[in-house]
Amino acid sequence: MSRQVVTCNTGLKGRMNMKFRKLISAVMSAVFLVSSMGITAAATPETVQDKLGAIEKDTYGTVQTGALVDRINKLEKDYDGTHRSGSMMARVNAIYDEVYTNSTKPSLLADLNAVEWNIGHEVSMEPVDSRMADLEMSMTGKTGTGTYKQRLASLSKASFGTAVLPLEQVRVPAETLIKVALVTPVDSDNLKVGDTIRYKIADDVIVNGKLVFAKGLPGEGTVTKVKQARNFGRNAEVNIDFNKTKSIDGTYVDTYVGEEAKKEMKNLAMAAGASLAGIAVLGPIGIVAGAFVHGKDVRLPAGTELYIQTKADTTLYGVVTTQAQ
Repeated sequence: MSRQVVTCNTGLKGRMNMKFRKLISAVMSAVFLVSSMGITAAATPETVQDKLGAIEKDTYGTVQTGALVDRINKLEKDYDGTHRSGSMMARVNAIYDEVYTNSTKPSLLADLNAVEWNIGHEVSMEPVDSRMADLEMSMTGKTGTGTYKQRLASLSKASFGTAVLPLEQVRVPAETLIKVALVTPVDSDNLKVGDTIRYKIADDVIVNGKLVFAKGLPGEGTVTKVKQARNFGRNAEVNIDFNKTKSIDGTYVDTYVGEEAKKEMKNLAMAAGASLAGIAVLGPIGIVAGAFVHGKDVRLPAGTELYIQTKADTTLYGVVTTQAQ
């Protein structure tokens, strides 16, 4: 496993603009190590309980309680207005595919993401139920009635002028850059291996006239190594895999910090007038001399902006848009 290191010190010169300040003000005393190892997109749950819980969490915000059949009935009623026949697994699979799967047509989540972006140019990390209500209040001043499908069709007509959303498949090349902002603060004093680091997309990404990554969509990384700051000027280290980032169609895409992402962070620093002595993107700064000098901690607050990139070519549904790339 290779690692890229983003480091900076307190010797920054010149006036920093706001973008640069967001990117590195929090890391002026930190050594921040980012692993380049990607992982496969989030695995599909396999059991009835796991699939049902995943749908409920994305729909209502929390996993529901009670008899399995009652929970399945509620989801079917809320999404479709009718109950299916067959085994519990078959019924849950049908709802799961409806909500998440992009095959011959986009999933319900893809449609909802497209509508939300078209209304506010940002996608929320909230569950389906609250997102629907918020969008309806924004468009009409009141919450709608009917199934989620019916309410989404009404929102689509109100926002796009048609119930058929302008979503088309597009090939997203490997190494496509994505600017992200931390949602979970990164603090070497409080983190441990295995902790989840949440982040969200900071800017829209458009490929061939199709919006594929929308501002506000979530991503998750995993802490793989933590070292506390020590004497002899040894800085703290935090290794994070920025391994999965959600696209507009709801697909989790493998992402990592590669050469293009490092170059972009370096370009931001240079554009703001920072000297190479002020930010080193390609390797760690030297050890501070002195047997009793305590090393620097890693402290990155929520909102700190970084760059990641896609790991491989991926085909996604994107929103057709004339917005400049």
